[in-house]
Amino acid sequence: MDLDTLMLLTLLGMLAAIVLGVHIALALGATAMIGTYFIFGDTYLAASQVGGAAYELIRDHVFMTIPLFVLMGDFLSKSGAAADLYTLINKGLKGVPGRLGVATVTGNAAFAAVTGTSIASAAAFTRIAWPEMKAAGYKHSFALGSIAGSACLGMLIPPSVLLIVWGIITEDSIGKLFVAGVIPGVLLAGFFAAYNMFTAKMNPSIAPEPDAMGDVAPLTKSQIYSGASIIGLIFLVLGGIWGGFFTATEAAGVGALAGMCIAIAKGLRFKELVDCIIDAGKTSAPIMILLITAGMYSRFLSLADIDSLIIGAMTSAGLDGAMGLVVMVIIWLLLGMLLDSISIILLTVPLFMTLSSGMDPYAFAIFGILAIEAGLLTPPFGLIVYTVKGVLSGTGHDVPLNQIFSGSIPYWLMMLVVMILVVIFPGLASWLTTFV
Repeated sequence: MDLDTLMLLTLLGMLAAIVLGVHIALALGATAMIGTYFIFGDTYLAASQVGGAAYELIRDHVFMTIPLFVLMGDFLSKSGAAADLYTLINKGLKGVPGRLGVATVTGNAAFAAVTGTSIASAAAFTRIAWPEMKAAGYKHSFALGSIAGSACLGMLIPPSVLLIVWGIITEDSIGKLFVAGVIPGVLLAGFFAAYNMFTAKMNPSIAPEPDAMGDVAPLTKSQIYSGASIIGLIFLVLGGIWGGFFTATEAAGVGALAGMCIAIAKGLRFKELVDCIIDAGKTSAPIMILLITAGMYSRFLSLADIDSLIIGAMTSAGLDGAMGLVVMVIIWLLLGMLLDSISIILLTVPLFMTLSSGMDPYAFAIFGILAIEAGLLTPPFGLIVYTVKGVLSGTGHDVPLNQIFSGSIPYWLMMLVVMILVVIFPGLASWLTTFV
């Protein structure tokens, strides 16, 4: 059996193992080891190549970026600062049609900039925004669709864990990836907010003005300071990277320290701070293990020259250029119904990097993130929708899944629109990278 056939069977075996329920880290690591053995025909050489790739990856200081940003988000979420930010934005939008939905979008955009994970944003804002929307009489599908849809901003607006993982896999500058997500992220947030306002204006019964329900409680000084501190933290982290004062790793450290100071000011005590650190470790450790095995997998793909094999196959099938991008999007959407975003990046990006039709690498990264995040809203297995449903069930509210999916479809469509705009106008993502 020739080597190309063995490589293809190895990849198919990995996909079969994942479908059968094998943990993706184990599937990636085993694929790397088995495939590398087929290449060299020697167990020692295969283990040296795979182990060397893992060692080189884990000693890279950029790995510290993920746990530090996760820790920053945990400090702000558990201290209640995220809820204060939502309240501050909500009160500041008084008189805006559908303002609770707009506040959810705006709050998610800001909160995303300090958590970087869409699942965390979906869980947090289901607890924060849903009770107020329900009390105001919002249509359930409209309310929950805005929560699920706007949670996707978490992976686009920096500092995004997905952008960090993408940068580690592709060896692109993480600082440049962060600023590449700013304009598309703001544009997408603007589309989301405009949709909420337009829908509420056209049909006020879908999103009644909460002031009519007796929402007259004034903002407290604590809420103002707490919400404003998150906005200040965003400018500190992103401004430091953009201005060249920090690397992405240094910005993560500064952000975690500032987040801890905000949490202490909000009343978190030593035991609760320790709990935040432990929770951040529990969140980060599985990601790190995935990244280590992904490094092994990437080394195998490089040694096997899989890229040339796939490019040749797609070119012979007439799937180069725009059709190649369409195929990537379809694959990403389908995988988004089955796997988490990080796993999708680790599986596909090493293969797709050379199939990007000459796109700017930072524009391609944002294009990919948008497609992968859209997959998290794609029926019938969108993970964000299931997260919202799970949090609702935990609080004693039972809303059918089909209502959440129907409410999130407009956001899914808007994500695809922005994704297409990035392909047509790559400067939306690449322009700011020239200043970093």
